[in-house]
Amino acid sequence: MPKTVADVMSRDPIVVRSETSLNEAIQILAERRISGLPVVDDVGKLVGIISETDLMWQETGVTPPAYIMFLDSVIYLKNPATYERDLHKALGQTVGEVMSKDPITIKAEKTLAQAARVMHDKKVHRLPVLDESGQVIGILTRGDIVRAMAASQD
Repeated sequence: MPKTVADVMSRDPIVVRSETSLNEAIQILAERRISGLPVVDDVGKLVGIISETDLMWQETGVTPPAYIMFLDSVIYLKNPATYERDLHKALGQTVGEVMSKDPITIKAEKTLAQAARVMHDKKVHRLPVLDESGQVIGILTRGDIVRAMAASQD
């Protein structure tokens, strides 16, 4: 029988709230040696995820989009909304200002193969695992899947 997400996920993951300071989230990530945290609201429903990728904007800054002037008009060569989003992340002070909203999630009963396909197709490194009411009950990382693959070879 194929392994499910529930078989290998990390249960009861550490979560943060939108109002958590970035400094606190960074400390949690560093001390626990993890690369991302689910972000929940006051009733425990998932509202986002904050990862090392989201935090990189804090250190690297943002480059304004290239543009050209034509007949006294500015024509952006890249989407200026993307620049505004990235700038907001670079200047944010709380988890809610920096987190990625609408994260890709998975249910505990899905197979590891299904989870791996979602991670690959959506280019994500972790999947919050939700129960039927939308509560975060676990987190599945690429490392969890690789460790399960190694264990099945023994």
